[in-house]
Amino acid sequence: MTAWDQVVELLTSPLMQRALLAAVLVGAAAPVVGTFLVQRRMALMGDGIGHVALTGVALGWLVGSWAGLVPQDALAVPGAVVAAIVGSVVIELVRERGRTSGDLALALMFYGGIAGGVLLIKVAGGTNANLISYLFGSISTVSTADLWWTAGLAVVVLGVGLGLRTALFAVSHDEEFARASGLPVRALSMVVAVIAALTVTIAMRVVGLLLVSALMIVPVAIAQLFARSFGRTMTLASVIGVVVSVAGLVLTYWQDIPPGATIVVLAILVYAVAATLRPLFSRPQPPRDPHPDMVDDVLLVDDVHDVADDDEAAVRRPSPTP
Repeated sequence: MTAWDQVVELLTSPLMQRALLAAVLVGAAAPVVGTFLVQRRMALMGDGIGHVALTGVALGWLVGSWAGLVPQDALAVPGAVVAAIVGSVVIELVRERGRTSGDLALALMFYGGIAGGVLLIKVAGGTNANLISYLFGSISTVSTADLWWTAGLAVVVLGVGLGLRTALFAVSHDEEFARASGLPVRALSMVVAVIAALTVTIAMRVVGLLLVSALMIVPVAIAQLFARSFGRTMTLASVIGVVVSVAGLVLTYWQDIPPGATIVVLAILVYAVAATLRPLFSRPQPPRDPHPDMVDDVLLVDDVHDVADDDEAAVRRPSPTP
């Protein structure tokens, strides 16, 4: 079989078509939210929400088991959405009120979410294999229903993230300035938390709940090496997210390796290469006077010493004879 035949087989497979579409949607949406989280210095928030979403997955399993649904995980995604949104709102309230540090709140979400998920999925009759598929991703098992959920949530995330980009950037960059400007800071902060929660749930089938934060943050870190504005950073990060997601998925089509881990490792390798090569493309910027038409009235310390030495030499210099 030639390489072209393999490509055609990949593109005509219904399984790979669903997987590729899910990878494109997740790769485009996750960095959009990640840009706001990086700006707010809450890059690990995705991890905390991911652990809480695992509890939602297990609750969905439990309700599906009690209701006799087939398959049992039919409510796993809706359960993850509800749990992730509740967890993100709680952590935002904790951060806002300052009763405890953001790191401590994230730690509580880490431990409670993962423990509750493991316990409940066992009660629901699930197995370790089911648990691992949500923790590390199982894009090969993406169903048509999963794809519809992913597409719908991705549209919401992209619509809100891009439509409210200016206001969300103002809140993420400087809350005090945004509040002084009359923006509803609390409501916009909740919007950031909610779209972060939705991003976690749409990405759990692609990279898994434990690795979703990497797909939200690493493309943004790569984009920041080259982009100089917030808008360009977001656009470039989305492009990088799509490229690494599709490339990682294609690699797993020919090699028996986990897709979620492959996508994340590929993104980290791209960051390492970009960080290494960036100095070769950056040009040193000469110092520029921001006000060339104004006379500088501030001297540096060395300049002051030089002027003082010149004045002292002038005083000691004998005056010329007439």
